[in-house]
Amino acid sequence: MVKAQLEIQPIEEVQSLKSRTYEALKAAIGTMKIYDAGAELRLDERALSLQFGVSRTPLREALAQLEQEGLVRIAPRRGIFIVRKTKAEILEMITVWAALESMAARLATEVASDEDIAGLHNLVDTFDSADIEEHLGEYSDANIRFHAAIVALSGCKLITEITTGLFTHVRAIRQRTIFERDRARRSIVDHKEIIEALETRNGERAERLVREHTLKLRQHVEQFVQLD
Repeated sequence: MVKAQLEIQPIEEVQSLKSRTYEALKAAIGTMKIYDAGAELRLDERALSLQFGVSRTPLREALAQLEQEGLVRIAPRRGIFIVRKTKAEILEMITVWAALESMAARLATEVASDEDIAGLHNLVDTFDSADIEEHLGEYSDANIRFHAAIVALSGCKLITEITTGLFTHVRAIRQRTIFERDRARRSIVDHKEIIEALETRNGERAERLVREHTLKLRQHVEQFVQLD
């Protein structure tokens, strides 16, 4: 099994090196499959400094900010670790996401343009449920972007801000589970129904479909995923 690792890009000199380091490291953690069995959760400060091409001062400032946000844990004399939530915490996060994204879907039927809603087809229609097994990696990414897009279509800044705080962990658990028990194929069917509800401006149906879709993830995690 290939271990999940951070993909680091060097940081160019800019006005706020600490800010750039924070954003780059947070993005790297956000794309990492932290709930995979092979995920490397320990961060090497010296290695990160070399990979980013920055001194340890802005790196440590960035890590301190990420610790305040609960994304990393700094253990004296032990090291720096990416935080993984417990199963109970993940279930709560999915429940909250279901409530927020479903409301986002209802709002999207009221404020999103036809063109923006139609753009969701690009994240669904290119995948055929009959041969989805051959494109699971691509669909996993499209699946994440689909849900983020619905939140964005709501036009509600507060929903976007709150879901941003949940995104790293919900994204990672979606990535881990999309390959299990035929979830990808069933996900495509759900996504097409959601798009139809959005296009017909049926807010009640769009809200219900999105909520039920996300709660299926919660049910799957509760029954089949071991995290603790």
